[in-house]
Amino acid sequence: MTSKQRAYLKGLAMNIEPVFQVGKSSITPEMTEAVSECLKKRELIKISVLKNCMDVPSQIAEILAERTNSTVVQVIGKKIVLYKRNNENPKIELPK
Repeated sequence: MTSKQRAYLKGLAMNIEPVFQVGKSSITPEMTEAVSECLKKRELIKISVLKNCMDVPSQIAEILAERTNSTVVQVIGKKIVLYKRNNENPKIELPK
């Protein structure tokens, strides 16, 4: 992913609300499956890491990205943005 594409996705992510929250149980297999399903439908999602979660948000982002075959767009504070292109029905057209 190019820096131009990443910047474009960051701009889109500013206007969306988090769809998942990571709590004290951190990343569960059920959560990973739910994130994967949501990425198929939306392509770009935001995840919020709660204060009671002891894991580092950047590590959570990397683990989720690896398990869902997605890309970490950004991690700011306790917010994570993930992107995964849906090849069958793309919703977001990235700049070249």
